[in-house]
Amino acid sequence: MTFEPLSADFFGYSELLSSEEKERLAALREYLEAEVKPIVNDLWERAEFPHQIIKRLAELGLYEFAWKETSTFENSAVFRGFVALELARIDASVATHVGVHNGLAMGSISVAGSAEQRAEWLPKMATGEVTGAFGLTEPDSGSDSAQGLRTVATRDGDDWILNGSKRWIGNATFSDITIIWAKSAEDGQVKGFIVKTDTPGYTATKIEGKQALRIVQNADITLENVRVPEAMRLQNGNSFRDTAAVLRLTRAEVAWAAVGNSIGAYDAAVRYTKQRVQFGKPIASHQLIQDLLVKSLGNITASLGMVVQVSKMLDEGTQRDEHSALAKAYATARMRETVAWCREALGGNGIVLEYDVARHFADAEALYSYEGTREMNTLIVGRKITGFAAFV
Repeated sequence: MTFEPLSADFFGYSELLSSEEKERLAALREYLEAEVKPIVNDLWERAEFPHQIIKRLAELGLYEFAWKETSTFENSAVFRGFVALELARIDASVATHVGVHNGLAMGSISVAGSAEQRAEWLPKMATGEVTGAFGLTEPDSGSDSAQGLRTVATRDGDDWILNGSKRWIGNATFSDITIIWAKSAEDGQVKGFIVKTDTPGYTATKIEGKQALRIVQNADITLENVRVPEAMRLQNGNSFRDTAAVLRLTRAEVAWAAVGNSIGAYDAAVRYTKQRVQFGKPIASHQLIQDLLVKSLGNITASLGMVVQVSKMLDEGTQRDEHSALAKAYATARMRETVAWCREALGGNGIVLEYDVARHFADAEALYSYEGTREMNTLIVGRKITGFAAFV
């Protein structure tokens, strides 16, 4: 399949990609359009995850391209961003699954694990043999995770005993391992653990009744005297600073996913308004509809420019917390506007799944909130601007 720039890439940012990256992106797009897009509305309505896609996503390299222990070629952060965009353009839940497994779970092992841990786990996760989840958020601790973690890790000889609970953990109903972040009873520092999900005392229960990212299998996790060997503690994860290093790498890709979710709604709105006839002509020929589409494209273009630059900074080693925080806060806020305008362009049909806007409209609320709310990311940027921390 020949790579074609998306019509919503109005300024041609995909031209920054190498020819090999374009080929890989084209292969991913072909698969998503043929095999995933036709089934996602039904899966979203039934809140089911398509487990059959894991093997193909692994074959396409989506679980290995970020980490040097598994990567088959040198790829850019801009390319990884476009992958997140392509996934979310089709379905934000699928993008979230990949982000959790590849970015958060594999990222934790890559950033905070030892060489031995990376060699043991990353290749298995790259092939899809092992699926990962990331356990940081708790029922009573979300934005204040740096200080408010209540899950406790207590040293017991050569083991650690974990007690506590986690909430909103993606992939957790079927993951083979979950990275659990807990506060050490010894020094009060946050530490990471690779926990096999068949360990006695570990329980994951699916969260029901979600109205966004319904395909993502989020779970409540209960840890009751879960015994984890010291060898399964992330050897370089010794404070929340190490946890934050993982989040910094993935937060920008959530911003990319927000752009992709916006494009998914925009593409559907353009297609619909060209076909929908009222008053004897397509509604796309009316000024007010064109205004909605142009405003949507403006948001997409501005956000795309920001996330491209943030990813280029990551490639150059100059990206900092405040850069990814601003991109995430801005892109998700503009996404909220965009999906609302696209829904408006479809009138009543905008709330029906078959027209491909309603799902993007609903999923936007989850992207807006997870991996740092807009308010928390604003405070990260505000601290950089003013020199004052205003978190409490």
